[in-house]
Amino acid sequence: MRRDTRRTSVFTRRALLVMGGQVAVLGGLGARLYQVQAVEGGRYATLADENRISARMIAPPRGRILDRYGTVLAGSRMNWRAVLIAEQTTDVNATLDAFSRILPLTEHDRTRIDRDVHRHRRFIPVMVREFLTWDDMAAIEVAAPDLPGILVDVGTTRMYPFGEHLAHVVGYVAPPSEADTADDPLLALPGIRVGRAGVEKYHDIALRGRAGAVQLEVNAVGRVIRELDRQEGVQGEEAGLTIDSGLQQAVIDRLGDESASSVVLDCQNGEVLAMATNPSFDPMLFNSGVSQAQWVEWTKDRRTPLINKATVGLYAPGSTFKMAVAMAGLESKALSPTDRIECPGYLDLGDTRFHCWRKGGHGMLDLRGGLKNSCDVFFYEVARRTGIDKIAAMANRFGLGTELDIDLPGQRAGLIPTREWRIGHGHAWNIGDTIVSGIGQGFIQVTPLQLATYVARVATGRAVQPHLTRKLGGVIQPGAQPEDWPLMPLPEKTLHAVREGMWAVVNEAGGTAPQARLADQRWQLAGKTGSAQVRRVSRELRESGHFDSEKLPWEYRPHALFVAFAPYDAPRYAVSVVVEHGNAGATMAGPLARDIMTEVLQRDPSGRNEPLTAQVAEAKQP
Repeated sequence: MRRDTRRTSVFTRRALLVMGGQVAVLGGLGARLYQVQAVEGGRYATLADENRISARMIAPPRGRILDRYGTVLAGSRMNWRAVLIAEQTTDVNATLDAFSRILPLTEHDRTRIDRDVHRHRRFIPVMVREFLTWDDMAAIEVAAPDLPGILVDVGTTRMYPFGEHLAHVVGYVAPPSEADTADDPLLALPGIRVGRAGVEKYHDIALRGRAGAVQLEVNAVGRVIRELDRQEGVQGEEAGLTIDSGLQQAVIDRLGDESASSVVLDCQNGEVLAMATNPSFDPMLFNSGVSQAQWVEWTKDRRTPLINKATVGLYAPGSTFKMAVAMAGLESKALSPTDRIECPGYLDLGDTRFHCWRKGGHGMLDLRGGLKNSCDVFFYEVARRTGIDKIAAMANRFGLGTELDIDLPGQRAGLIPTREWRIGHGHAWNIGDTIVSGIGQGFIQVTPLQLATYVARVATGRAVQPHLTRKLGGVIQPGAQPEDWPLMPLPEKTLHAVREGMWAVVNEAGGTAPQARLADQRWQLAGKTGSAQVRRVSRELRESGHFDSEKLPWEYRPHALFVAFAPYDAPRYAVSVVVEHGNAGATMAGPLARDIMTEVLQRDPSGRNEPLTAQVAEAKQP
């Protein structure tokens, strides 16, 4: 019995130990279950949903670009496309071969498709062909039994209703690069586009919009089972421009086949009403993909269709620069409106002779006569008296050789030289450089946009800045009223003297541009001609009497320029015209400017501001 009692006590201790161990294990399991289910239940539920639910972003519609009257300049339209789902075909190459017999695929297309098929899972659609027509889709549907894995899908694409006419202003979009997608995950979405030029690039972030989201239930390998929730993306903001699309078309039509550019400004507030560059290009080609042959054609064209000549083209201003020289001379007291300077047809400086465009000279001239006759000798002398630094300061003040605050990417500042600039390039400035600068030649380079701004400031006496955006996302942009721009720091009598000379150029007998006179007697135009040489003409050739620039090869002929404002008694519009290698400003650019200004005055786009006026009034309401 004593032995049995000992066994019982030993068994009881073991049972207690086992029981204690079981209780400890069960207690630990219970505590862990409590932590998992009660304390961290929400986190694990989320992890489970993440395995079951796939959240994806949806590309938002890109914002529209409109002209001043609400006409669509850039919008979106449906884009039907053929896609390939690799898992639905046993032979991808055979399917693509069959597709190519309906819609040919290039080697580049086949390489891209093959790369995408191997990069993604086999159930993810791969783009085969975009921009399908109804006939294309019908052909694909008819041949569907022979095209396993090919589906027709729909998305959106950018459209440009005015095509080449506004390509340099509106710009274009293109697929994002790898660097773009690294900076913004939104750009990795199928069908997304980014602005590459023009307003599309300048306002790209605002035009993109905000991505939407869709929740999809997926299986263990990520295949979509059903859609659980969808929130559409927010369309990008609309950009309302100052451009009058009808006027833009009229300007392009008037430029014809010339390699030329023209800018029309509201000289009261700086709104760009038209900015035309010829020749141009079709912006849709960048959206769908530019072929190698097309790219070679563009780059070999000596008329540079891809360049926005209005903001990037640099030209010597020629005689259009003479107003800036005159104002610098008047401000520095080197010249007065009544000073008379004799022009015998040349100015000798040491052993160098600087010629006037009129071989026999103009005789005695005052400032009005100097501008009216565009006398080179008169402005040689004014420049000599004034000095290049004062001329440069005046030109910069009026927008020449400076970066203007224009809402377009890639503009060039040009150059108005100074002594310091010349010394910085390792050369001393000499008086001959000043002489040729007096007629807008030498080192001087400006853009057509700068010329239009320059004339607008002369006409109104206000430091207007050119701008293209009236509204962005419904918000009125600053600069809509003349009083938004400060007065030029120059006496009114100085500006008046220059304006009178410009009026005489066109409207007074003996002026250099009678061809630019407006036919409608209600209005008068004030302007200035310019012809800028692109190569030096030797003294011997000039004095031989056999020099004729019209007989030179096209690329050696002078550029033709004309700047103007109207109406003269109440300036509202400014225009600049530059015709590359057009030879004579009076006979080539002047008539173009006349016709463009006539169209502007008849349309009077700045006089029809009801849409903007109404929105300004609405914006001012509390």
